[in-house]
Amino acid sequence: MSTHAKRERLLLADLLEAAGPDAPTLCEGWTTRELAAHVVVRERRADAAGGIVLAALKSRLDRVQAEFAAKPYEELIQLIRTGPPRMSPYALKQLDEAANTVEFYVHAEDVRRAQPDWTPRELDAVFANALWSRIEKAARLLGRKAPVGVVLRRPDGQTAVARRGTPVVTVTGEPGELVLFAFGRQEVARVETAGDKDAVERLREAQLGIAM
Repeated sequence: MSTHAKRERLLLADLLEAAGPDAPTLCEGWTTRELAAHVVVRERRADAAGGIVLAALKSRLDRVQAEFAAKPYEELIQLIRTGPPRMSPYALKQLDEAANTVEFYVHAEDVRRAQPDWTPRELDAVFANALWSRIEKAARLLGRKAPVGVVLRRPDGQTAVARRGTPVVTVTGEPGELVLFAFGRQEVARVETAGDKDAVERLREAQLGIAM
């Protein structure tokens, strides 16, 4: 049975393949080759992937990721498509779905929206609700770096408080766009912001999100 994470994984692989190894991405300083290497290392090299969140392991992560980036690009794409090895925690469907649905969605948009002719992607209601569910659960974590109070709001009125405080900025958009905004892709997220003008500007320029 297909899952959101599996579908987003295959879409990401297709987008990376179509873009080629040297295309830009929204991940600062990374081409598609480097993004592909990051995805592979994250789920296949637990000994190095800890560097994504732990500064002490960052040099090891950089070294291992560079080694993978030097591999044939087609090999990296195939490793993404086939998924993690059997012994990886991500091989468990429940963990894959919990940890990778947003990961692969955001990185797919990192490839799509770095191209000059990108257009918004329409998400089906089930997937949109799945993304919103993850925003609700992780809102406080995602908003911890925000310089102002932040409320994330769907067009239907559902809200999630990402950070308490004043002044407050309300960010309204579809779940997929709110995910991108909360993960630091404010420039390309199709959202509306309401609140004090200075607070809105500070929020749009802030380094939001968590390591992926």
